[in-house]
This record gives sequence, C-alpha cells and structure tokens, in this order.
Amino acid sequence: MTHPPASRNYSEQQAGSLRAGDHLILPDGNRSAEIHRVDVETDDFGTPAMVLATLSGGGVLRIAAGSLVRVTDDAEPGTPASDGGAPGPVAPEPPAPGAPELPASGPSPEPDEAASDTTGSDAIGSAKTEPDNTAAAAVVVPPQPVAPPAVSGPSEADLALIPAPDGTPESVVEAAAEAHPGAVGVLLLSERLAKGINTKSGSCLKDLSDLAHELFVTLKDPDNALAVADLLNVLPFDGNPDRWASVEAALALSSYICRQLGQDQRAGIYEKLLRAPEAMETDPFKARINAKVRQRSLNEPNLYDKEIFRSIDNANPDAERDWRLLRLEALLFLRAHGGSETIGAAELERRIGNELESVRA
Repeated sequence: MTHPPASRNYSEQQAGSLRAGDHLILPDGNRSAEIHRVDVETDDFGTPAMVLATLSGGGVLRIAAGSLVRVTDDAEPGTPASDGGAPGPVAPEPPAPGAPELPASGPSPEPDEAASDTTGSDAIGSAKTEPDNTAAAAVVVPPQPVAPPAVSGPSEADLALIPAPDGTPESVVEAAAEAHPGAVGVLLLSERLAKGINTKSGSCLKDLSDLAHELFVTLKDPDNALAVADLLNVLPFDGNPDRWASVEAALALSSYICRQLGQDQRAGIYEKLLRAPEAMETDPFKARINAKVRQRSLNEPNLYDKEIFRSIDNANPDAERDWRLLRLEALLFLRAHGGSETIGAAELERRIGNELESVRA
C-alpha cells in the first residue's frame, strides 16, 4: 500500500470504530473519501467480522473489523476518487492568461442546492485568496451515526413509588424472619444478614436476593419478599457484573410480584432500573454490538433443560428443584424485559406459573 504524502495529517484506527463523516484514505494511499454510512456484519457467534463502509460518492469498501485503516482530518477539496471510491469536487483550473479572475468562493448556491451539499465530501467552505494560505479551509459537519435508542432511567418521581424501608436494613430482614419462625432457609439467611448488611459485599447482596426469592417462591409471602428486595432495588449499577447479578434478580422478582398484585406502575419502575445499565455505553459502535449480543441472549436463554431432565432421570428431586429455581430466575428476567423475539409475554407467564408450581410442590 502506498503511504499518504507526508504533508497530510492522518491517524490509524480500527475499522470497527469508523463512523459516518470520517475521511478514509483509500487503498491506493493517495486519495481519501468521506464515509456516508457504516454497516457491520457479524459472524455466527455475534462477533463483528466485516465493516461495510458506504462512501458518499458511491461505492462500498469491505474491511475486516480488526484491520487498521487510515483516516485524515485535513481532506483536500478536489480529492479524486479511486475505482469504487467517492468522487470529490473537482478543483477549478487556473484561468487562462488575460482572462478575468473569478472569486474563489464562486456564486452562492440556491437554497435547495445548499441543503443537498450538507452531506457532500469536502464541499462546505470556500478557499481563501490570501497568498499566505496554501490550502482551502473547510468546515465539515459529518452526519451523526445512528445509535440504538437510549433506555431512559427512572426519574425522582418514579423512585418515589418504591417505599422506603421501615427501619434499618437489618430490621427489615429480622421482621421477615419473625414472620416465618419455622422456615429453615429464612432462618439461615437472616442469621448471616443480622451481623450487618454491607452493600459493597457480593455475598451479602446474594444472601438478600436469595432471601427475597425464598420468601416469595417457597413461603408465598410477596409483602416481605418485596420489602427485602427493595433493599437491593435502589442500588445503582456500579460496573461490577457479579454484584449486579443479585440486584438484577431482585428487580426481576419485584417486577413479577407487582404485576401479579396489579401494581403495574411500580413494576415499570423496577423494569426501568433493570435496563438502566444498557444505556451506559456511549460509543455508538459498541452500543450497537452490545444490543445485538443482548438480543441474542434474550432469544436463546439458558433454561437448564438438560440439567433438569438429567436430575429427573437420576431420581434426584433436590437437584431438580435447584435447577428449576435457576430456570425460574431466567424466566423472570425475560419477563422483566417484556419477553423476547422467541418467547412472548403470554408464554412466559405460563412457564413461570409451571415452575412456581413445581418448586412449591
């Protein structure tokens, strides 16, 4: 590949980070063209494999997603196009001897012509006529890349719908345990939590989530289950996926309980909180890839079918119940997302009901 001239300012970046409006140095190494649109093809595992860069003047460049390409920030008006590239505006020829010199800026475009030029390559701006300036100044406003719609988080008014705890977190756990003195599972969890609840501890958050599930799934106590779950539900995503998994499970459970109780508005708040981390990625390319991966995981969830059938074949009811509890958590998570492209909300309701009946038997 021919290197660009030394006078051109350019930088290298991965093809996967290209955006509309970038001026890509073409394969011949001497010319550049503006990118009009960027599409990404993934392989069968959802990993970006091929970047398709549609150029403003026509033509598509196919680039491996991991390749290094060169982009320039000082594209020259009149940059010619290579085969399949984007043709740039042609620079005017110098006037013949004795001919009157035309202004460098040329005639003002008509309104409809000016509107159509806003997405053209290096077409905005006019050349300066001072002898000290050797290049034309261009002010290019590239079109913004299309990003997935951001998931809006709950407002302060929304959060006000989540009741504040009645006392300290430890007292909430103690009240739940006192309501079920004969429940061994609740007793073991509450004894560990009574020593002090630390929201920075992943094991503590897991115990709270397990306690909320035990209260609702096994003991059919939605009120105490919600009270315990709300100790987790108000915690923000801190970037740690292990700790967030416990908060996520509590939010999904709380959403389902509120839907069953007819508290749809409160359930919607839990669902917003559950999806809030999805809007934290600011890079449009990464956000698109994350959205595709997330949708694939919703469409193809792990529902532990093999493990459950194996436990049934081995006549191991305890192992079967443990696997069914994990399946129930996965179904509740899907339900909080409103279902997926493969499992609708009505089917999820039926499956959740079946799992609750099985683990409560």
